[in-house]
Amino acid sequence: MKKKWSELTARQQTLVLVGASIELALTATSLVDLARRPANQIRGPKPVWFAGVFIQPIGPIAYLTVGIRR
Repeated sequence: MKKKWSELTARQQTLVLVGASIELALTATSLVDLARRPANQIRGPKPVWFAGVFIQPIGPIAYLTVGIRR
């Protein structure tokens, strides 16, 4: 059964907020980098990576670790 926000302990609420903040930061970082980086510095097509970034939490991590040519 799903719990309401008010039914979570303070620790659980904190963990949810920290996790959401991390996902938001990773997604934003990935999208900004993807928009600014030239296509020849990215492995694969930009539109595919753009869509993949929204697959949480794997998409942004994959883009930042595998998608960028170094």
